[in-house]
Order: sequence, then structure tokens, then C-alpha cells
Amino acid sequence: MTPAMRNRLIGLAIALAIFAVDQALKGYVLYGLAMELGQSITYLPIFNFTLTHNYGVSLGMFTAQSEEMRWILVGVTGLIAAGVTVWMLRERKLADIIGLAMILGGALGNIKDRYDYGYVVDFLDLHFGEWRPFLIFNIADAAITIGVVIILARSLLTRDKGDHEPASEAVES
Repeated sequence: MTPAMRNRLIGLAIALAIFAVDQALKGYVLYGLAMELGQSITYLPIFNFTLTHNYGVSLGMFTAQSEEMRWILVGVTGLIAAGVTVWMLRERKLADIIGLAMILGGALGNIKDRYDYGYVVDFLDLHFGEWRPFLIFNIADAAITIGVVIILARSLLTRDKGDHEPASEAVES
């Protein structure tokens, strides 16, 4: 097995693990704890489980106010997940694959919620007193955000070996 193939398999395993953990925690909140919408359970002075339903996408934007919009969001996010999968399967470097795998696993978790319930189950509530630096989120949201940060950081801070050559030398007939 080539190193690139090994890295891709690691990426698929990471995506699957994120999806599984996300769905397991959502199941625990919905069925194990049997939380009601808006209910909050304090775990730490700065951290609660607070059940919310997110009918939109990132930051609640593009709210699905109808069944048609729900299925459009499922389709669009499914296409994005498919694009991320193709991108991940073309990458060779493990760091890039890890970022893409985190995005993929999180996207699949949120797509499944929207498919099953018509909304995304959010419950992680980090706060400092009344100040909340984030909206209430879930494992999938956190994985997507961290994956995007990894991809952006890698694209801004790393260079391939061939990138150091002047443009005139890099072009050959």
C-alpha cells in the first residue's frame, strides 16, 4: 500500500469516527437524557448541554422554512460533502487529508440530522457567565470548523518543494 493510499484510508477512518461520535452524542442527548427543546444541563460552570434545533446552516443562515428548502439544504450539503470526498481522495499529505476528513465527518453528521429530523441537533453550550463566544453547536460543527482552520492554515503557511523556483525556471518546454 502506498503512503498516499494509507493516508486516504486514515482520512476515511477519521471521517467515520467523527460521524459516529457526533451521532452517538446526539442520540445520548435526545434519547439517553431525553432532553426537551431549550432544556439545559450544567456540566461545568462554563459548559452546559442545551438542546436547540438549527434549521439553517452555518450560524443559522439560510433557514429552511419549508420542506422544499429542507431538501434543498440536504442536497446542497450532500454535493459539498461529495466534493470534499473527491478532494480528500486526491490529496496525498496526511495533514491536508485530516482537515478534509474532519469537514467530511462533520458534514455527514449534520446531513443525517437534517434528513432524519428536518433540522440539526445542537447542544454544546460553552459560556462565560452570560457571554457565549459561540452559538450552541455540536461535534459535527466543531469538526467542520477545526477542519477548515487546518486547511486554511496549511494553504497559507506551507509550500511544496517546487514553489521556491522562480516562474521563469519553473516553466519548461
